[in-house]
Amino acid sequence: MTGEKVKFKAPPPVADINVTPMVDVMLVLLIIFMVITPMLSKGVSVELVKTNHQIPMKDADKSDAIVCAITREGKTFLNTTAMPPEELPNHVKDLLANRLDKTVFVKADARSRYERVVDVVDNLRAAGVDQLGLLTEPAQQKGTMDSATPAAPSGK
Repeated sequence: MTGEKVKFKAPPPVADINVTPMVDVMLVLLIIFMVITPMLSKGVSVELVKTNHQIPMKDADKSDAIVCAITREGKTFLNTTAMPPEELPNHVKDLLANRLDKTVFVKADARSRYERVVDVVDNLRAAGVDQLGLLTEPAQQKGTMDSATPAAPSGK
């Protein structure tokens, strides 16, 4: 071994793609979406009245839409805040102060008392609501599976 250099062979190139970092990122995104998704639902969930001839109300899905919900037990919510119907006019007036569109959407549970719904509508009218939208979902047709979309007649 006099002055000979030993040559080491480099390992052959790896032709496989390393997917571990991609899987890590996907798992983090999955966890983020699982945590955030329940927070995206607007307001209180109620079982809406089913109707055959609904009018689609796409404005009800906007992030700044004002939605008043009435649960089966008769509790009233303005967006996500529980409050009695008597307090609705003051809060709704504040929300409608700088808006051009003075539409408020009402979603009542199908089993809630009609008296409570009328009380909420009267209080909303007292707040100066121009348009009132009653949210419903389509009734199941025989042999079809329609997805539930907010819809209802609106009027003054």
